[in-house]
Amino acid sequence: MDVTELDYDLPAELIAQHPAERRDESRLLVVERATGAVRHRRFAELPSELLHGELVVVNDTKVVPARIPIESPRGEVLLLERVSGDEWEGLARPTRRLKAGRRYGPVELLEHLGEGRWRLRLEGEPAGETPLPPYITAPLEDPARYQTVYAREAGSAAAPTAGLHFTPELLAGLDVERVTLHVGLDTFRPVGEERLEEHVIHGERYEVEPAAWERIRAADRVLAVGTTTVRVLETLARGAPLSGRTELFVTPGFEFRRVDALLTNFHLPRSTLLALVMAFAGVEETRRLYRLAIEERYRFYSFGDAMLIL
Repeated sequence: MDVTELDYDLPAELIAQHPAERRDESRLLVVERATGAVRHRRFAELPSELLHGELVVVNDTKVVPARIPIESPRGEVLLLERVSGDEWEGLARPTRRLKAGRRYGPVELLEHLGEGRWRLRLEGEPAGETPLPPYITAPLEDPARYQTVYAREAGSAAAPTAGLHFTPELLAGLDVERVTLHVGLDTFRPVGEERLEEHVIHGERYEVEPAAWERIRAADRVLAVGTTTVRVLETLARGAPLSGRTELFVTPGFEFRRVDALLTNFHLPRSTLLALVMAFAGVEETRRLYRLAIEERYRFYSFGDAMLIL
């Protein structure tokens, strides 16, 4: 697949800079894969769209305050994943001016791994800033709005954004199960190669409780909340252990074995997340839905609106 097939034009004003005032006030674009029928709803109306006893599976990872500013040279370290103890993997910039063996504030850079990635030692626990994506330029007044209300297991460098729309009250009316995937570089790194299949996945850590997987495995229908949840479920559906790392790369032509419906935000062009949505909904159908969302002035990306694919 040529990576240009993941392109689309988005007016800058549709990039959401702030979350909705109330989480479940965001809009919800609903599409039925069998018929192509589309409905424009509010997220609070999600339960009325789940009419077939869907088990709703969420990713309960928690974002760490992972963006650590450094001085001399002025830049930053973005923590990606704890390796063990006080050792982490992270992105650091400006990489060309940084040196292994040097300390930069609470961070000691140990080894450059390529592509701006470093093995590093962090003094104490992460105490930086909320790691908002670069397309969000407005300040975040409440850091809790970049966490899901069910976040539990700290370890992510980015939020599983499809879950940001849920309120405790909304969750209480659904049949919910949890998995954990700590969002790292693979989820938000854009595809830089000309061919999608040439893109390399570095892997992200996941963990699922045995009882949770038994419920998910036996469910008649599963709604995956977000692309990270899809990667966990489809990894386990292929016989992987209940904890480990997944390098599963979901692209058009993929055979889904456990995900029956998908709840997701609108994703960046040339992203692996958009490729996953195209794999689930179809390439041309996804393009149609994105064109419709733009025409209807849906809000895009992390703090934007959501789409339910049934």
